[in-house]
Amino acid sequence: MNCLRRFFRTPEAIAGATILALLIAMALAAPLLFPGDPQAIAGPALLPPFQDWSLPLGTDRLGRDVLAELFHGARTSLAVGLAAAAAALLIGAVIGTLASFAGGLIDEVLMRVTDAFQTVPSFLLALAFVSIVGPSLGIVVAAIALSAWTGPARVARAEVLSIRERDYVAGARVIGMHPLEIAFREVLPNALPPVLALSSVIVAAAILTEAALSFLGLGDPNRVTWGGMIAEGRTVLRTAPFLSIIPGVSLVLTVLGVYLAGEGVVESTAVRRSLS
Repeated sequence: MNCLRRFFRTPEAIAGATILALLIAMALAAPLLFPGDPQAIAGPALLPPFQDWSLPLGTDRLGRDVLAELFHGARTSLAVGLAAAAAALLIGAVIGTLASFAGGLIDEVLMRVTDAFQTVPSFLLALAFVSIVGPSLGIVVAAIALSAWTGPARVARAEVLSIRERDYVAGARVIGMHPLEIAFREVLPNALPPVLALSSVIVAAAILTEAALSFLGLGDPNRVTWGGMIAEGRTVLRTAPFLSIIPGVSLVLTVLGVYLAGEGVVESTAVRRSLS
């Protein structure tokens, strides 16, 4: 409770939480406010914003409701960001814990694999994976997680290395607990806070990566995405710039909100640690 109170004392945390609350509200309200297919024809093509209050943000070049697409695109961004971050953190935490707790050859092999993944730019790795396997929401999430797990793995390894020789770990060995049980039941929970601090960075990167893949035509073709909306608006950028500006601004605000909320979490936990 005190940590939550300290979180909302920082102005960047309040701003970030407000933006994220708006994104979550958009994602939850999308099927209620805009039921059915958001890509269905709703009016005349290229209707400018605020010309027809039944279509407040206008229509795209095929006559689809931009506001409906924006709301449903928020669902995709939120789903991809959270799912990819959760998968990357899980993979990284497991590999980092195994490497540091086992040591020796296992540590060496897992760290070299981590190094190999880090030599390839994360976006290029995700791009290659989706290009080979095929575009779908699950594949996009897997591709982003595959390119983002190395940071959490290194942080988890460093934390576990500092924890594994503590007294309570030695006590668990004495009573005969299995090494894997010690690693994931006793050690990993205490190493998680620094790993979870990376979540905001991974969520923001995942949202941007999904938008970039959709912009290149490698997003899920069955879902509305902000990157796809920007790409669609690019073809009529001179005559209808709002088609790219609206999802572009939404994307920037969302990433900014995630970053600010993450900064608020870091500051509030730093205060807690300094007081403890």
